[in-house]
Amino acid sequence: MRIAVVAPLMESVPPKLYGGTERVASYLTEELVRRGHDVTLFASGDSVTRARLRAVVPQGLRLDPECRDPLAYHVMMLDDVLQAAREFDVIHFHIDYLPFPSVRKLAAPSVTTLHGRLDGAETVRVLRRFSHVPLVSISNAQRAPVPEANWVRTIHHGLPAGLHAFRPKPDGYLAFLGRITPDKRPDRAISIARQAGLPLRIAAKVDRVDEAYFEERIRPLLVGPGVEFIGEISEAEKGAFLGGALGLLFPIDWPEPFGLVMIEAMACGTPVVGYRCGSVPEVVIDGATGFIVDDEPGAIAAVHRLETIDRRRCRECFEQHFTAERMADEYVSLYGRVGGVRIETAA
Repeated sequence: MRIAVVAPLMESVPPKLYGGTERVASYLTEELVRRGHDVTLFASGDSVTRARLRAVVPQGLRLDPECRDPLAYHVMMLDDVLQAAREFDVIHFHIDYLPFPSVRKLAAPSVTTLHGRLDGAETVRVLRRFSHVPLVSISNAQRAPVPEANWVRTIHHGLPAGLHAFRPKPDGYLAFLGRITPDKRPDRAISIARQAGLPLRIAAKVDRVDEAYFEERIRPLLVGPGVEFIGEISEAEKGAFLGGALGLLFPIDWPEPFGLVMIEAMACGTPVVGYRCGSVPEVVIDGATGFIVDDEPGAIAAVHRLETIDRRRCRECFEQHFTAERMADEYVSLYGRVGGVRIETAA
């Protein structure tokens, strides 16, 4: 099958450091290539892939000090896709609603996976206006603000099965991995760990828009004992960081569309303590792969019960439900349905 995967340009595919959408696009692309599909990846020029790479920019825009208008480059990439559309059986967009006005003009069928939150008033209006665009949600919870949109399937994210090694015995600290932002609530993580009497290691990216929040709200909390701020870490460092943790703290305060870090932790055998928001109840099996909590006292109590979780069960759940192979199976099946092409879904 001839497949185009259109990724955001902010990070390389896969990203060198943080970048959830680009990481998922990479895992999917490489698995599709492994299965023998003819895949073209539209992404930044520093992307690393076995697919055919078409690049508009030489490097991910977040790391380009000369880039002042990322939207301009995405528009140019979209034009490249439109020009090349006849080359493909299906086009898979990962760039939010930017391609929506062009879908009817494409010379190939398409599907768009939405990776972000959808509860903004403007987003709801866009999805209602372009009700003809086939959409994939990354959790059922993500659909809640616009259940009437043209959802064709929910496909949970997946990781390569061999990406992170299972670690049966942790080192005894709690982990927080992600971005420093009010939505992710690193302040909650610090409070939970301190009250539970366990050390906390924070591996997190600080975007420019969140620098003031970090300096004013989070940095003062790092002064006390028991909290180590590591900063942004690479993919190669994640396995040791998550695998060494007694548990991952995921104390979010927003409708999380998926939460890739939860399945990264589970791949290592590390259970998750997550707040009951967004996709958390779809990813975490309460009492089996972690605990779903509603408040800080509940989170502290859950931390004290982490040693009752069978870490091998966490890994087994990852292997059953959250691998890149399973994700690709579901997307290939969808491509065949959307594109009208008869294909095999087995690896």
